Amino acid sequence: MTEASPHNLVRSELSSVPEVADGSREKGPLEAYGGERPVYPTWALDAIAHTPEVTYFHVEGAKLELLMWGTIGNPGALLLHGNGAHAGWWSFIAPFLAKSGYRVAALSFSGMGGSDWRETYTMDLFADEVLGACAEAGLAASGQAPVIIAHSFGGVPAIYTALKAADRVGGLILLDNPIEPPGEEWKGPPKRTAPNRVYATLNDGLARFRLAPPQPCENHWALDHIARGSLKQVEGGWTWQFDPFLWNSFAPMIMSERASRLQVPTIVMRGGNSFLMEDRIFTYMKTIFPTGTGFVTIPEAQHHLLLDQPLATIAALESSLAGISILPKTPMRG
Repeated sequence: MTEASPHNLVRSELSSVPEVADGSREKGPLEAYGGERPVYPTWALDAIAHTPEVTYFHVEGAKLELLMWGTIGNPGALLLHGNGAHAGWWSFIAPFLAKSGYRVAALSFSGMGGSDWRETYTMDLFADEVLGACAEAGLAASGQAPVIIAHSFGGVPAIYTALKAADRVGGLILLDNPIEPPGEEWKGPPKRTAPNRVYATLNDGLARFRLAPPQPCENHWALDHIARGSLKQVEGGWTWQFDPFLWNSFAPMIMSERASRLQVPTIVMRGGNSFLMEDRIFTYMKTIFPTGTGFVTIPEAQHHLLLDQPLATIAALESSLAGISILPKTPMRG
């Protein structure tokens, strides 16, 4: 890891991970609640009350978790989470998209959420999981290929899938998924040698939960909700669901040249205060995506924009989905 800039320093992970790379055990913002739940806004409680259908399907021997909302036969949207996260991150977002007339599904990638762990992870496997989720949820039953909505790391398999099977992807909406200039590409987090820590109680685990890259988030109710979905009960207590050894066999891919080859309608969205999608990176990305790509900024949001500004993110997703549905295939940049 270089020491060149704060931008590089925050890239030890891309999404929700409870332990920092040096093994420290810092408390997170939920510690202050002592096991009590933060106050949830009424709109979020109402959305979460729309419990999804939960099913599991298999890809290359791994059982994968899939959450679904809305009616089969409506246009489809698949939601992809970031590194170390899980499908439940979308549970107060997806019901709004379903209410807008979409069949919506959220996948937990292998090694994360309620999905199985693998011995080895590859981008081809993640792409197969994406396509398998679309098929399992019936996202193409309307006759239109589904749109893939992806946050952070999830944008990498989203782009890869759109290149691998362009006829099965109706468009991409990429949320704060940075693509750096050549020579600045993220090399991935440090290799792990120890398993995830086991906490004696659920509250002990919740107290350790925090976001990575480090950022404040005023919506503690959102942190509480996703943190509870990030833990599982095991012998001796509670531990994190994600595979700590995933990145020991998997490495990031250089995406700049791949982004230029996309032929599906694409919208790139960022948090206005995101360290990862600072103006310099956002400006660079405008030069590598095909002509016609949309670029959107959510004000007052950081990298985890769906937690920082969930209602603004929902509104932006609804308008982006409506726009993608009428756009033609995107010409590649010359």
